[in-house]
Amino acid sequence: MTWLITGGAGYIGGHVVQQLLDAGERVAVLDDLSTGDRARLPKEVVLVEGSTLDRTALDAAIRDHAVEGVLHFAAKKQVGESVEQPFLYYRENMIGLQTVLEAAAEGGVKRFLFSSSAAVYGMPDVDLVTESTPCAPMSPYGETKLAGEWLVAAAGKAHGMSTVALRYFNVAGAASPELSDAGVFNLIPMVFERLTAGRAPL
Repeated sequence: MTWLITGGAGYIGGHVVQQLLDAGERVAVLDDLSTGDRARLPKEVVLVEGSTLDRTALDAAIRDHAVEGVLHFAAKKQVGESVEQPFLYYRENMIGLQTVLEAAAEGGVKRFLFSSSAAVYGMPDVDLVTESTPCAPMSPYGETKLAGEWLVAAAGKAHGMSTVALRYFNVAGAASPELSDAGVFNLIPMVFERLTAGRAPL
């Protein structure tokens, strides 16, 4: 099976690319490299350098590589930045997702995975968060992820795509040095920054 991974040169996307290759799957990546790194991708992986807003690039990638499934990891993800720049987040995360879904539907893609976020829950006053915990996002970032889930589900029903949305909290660790996460706003770098400064971890 051939998968198109949007944001595949990113931290999470890079790990998924490697896992799929290890499982014998065929992979193409679409990434604008605004936060992704080409060095995360094995040399044999086809990289289409482009934005999720670029319908021409998406159509070509799906057609040229006979894509059967899409794993959508490309998104803006900083909560604070989303509060300061809501237009940017709604454009990149919502219109970008819509563009990817439209290309997938018209390209005959039958499987679609959406990288959502636990930010859809906001700050729930419960000891254990489950899929049935009420959603109350507290930032434009969380709002775009929740609305994105709705859009993915609706597109799946309308176009016969099997869809799933993954909500996860802080992702940490690296399968190899090349796949490590150097982002200063991510969990592990923030913990080490505080420890180095002699401050308590988060």
